[in-house]
Amino acid sequence: MDASFDLVMFDLDGTLVETAPEICDAVNDTLRQFGLPEVGQKQVSDWIGHGTRELLVQALAYSQEVTAEVVRGSARLPLIAAAFDAHYQSRCGTRSHLYPQVRETLVSLRAQGVKLAVVTNKEGRYTQIVLEARQLLPLLDCVVSGDTLASKKPNPAGIESCLARFGVPRHRALFVGDSSIDVAAARNAGVAVWLLPYGYNMGHPIAACAPDRVVESCAALLDPVIAKGNEGPDKTGPGACFRR
Repeated sequence: MDASFDLVMFDLDGTLVETAPEICDAVNDTLRQFGLPEVGQKQVSDWIGHGTRELLVQALAYSQEVTAEVVRGSARLPLIAAAFDAHYQSRCGTRSHLYPQVRETLVSLRAQGVKLAVVTNKEGRYTQIVLEARQLLPLLDCVVSGDTLASKKPNPAGIESCLARFGVPRHRALFVGDSSIDVAAARNAGVAVWLLPYGYNMGHPIAACAPDRVVESCAALLDPVIAKGNEGPDKTGPGACFRR
């Protein structure tokens, strides 16, 4: 296939890898340690997106029936966060799995010479473990985690760093994610954005995020009709068309 993009950047959680089960395990490990009520899988899935510290804040707020602001101002938060870090590093990679067609798609894109990157809000120590556990690191040219730079998504800094590193113009780059955070980051960077419907968009309908496309799986990147984006003439909004 005549590749339509020279650089494809992916979110991690909810896009390439299903990580919610092991994150939920680590959250509940932490809550039990401090004698707090546990939370459910659906709740944890809806909190994913802004990094694990903010997810922990939301879980603590829910469990204690207080506001997130109260949790953020608590003197106990650093202690609880340190416990969560230990639990999550232990759980990380244990119950996660690749979504369908992820590996095959990355292998095929890489064979075509497309540069591949992950841009995630997950902290680097966890990102590394997940990518190693799922054997994705050899397929990636760049990884930008939530603490790699001073800002994280929806700030476009991570996307901008990938564009600069590989010298790819914006119209030849694509971001693939699963949430409104990913759409906002891509829009802020001026690149096309496709969303997958099976991730963690904080409990909201994915179509409401107004991406350029909603695709059923990563394999859509290998479909020459879809990838060439020949549905519409608008090159800046939904249905954007990017060609050689």
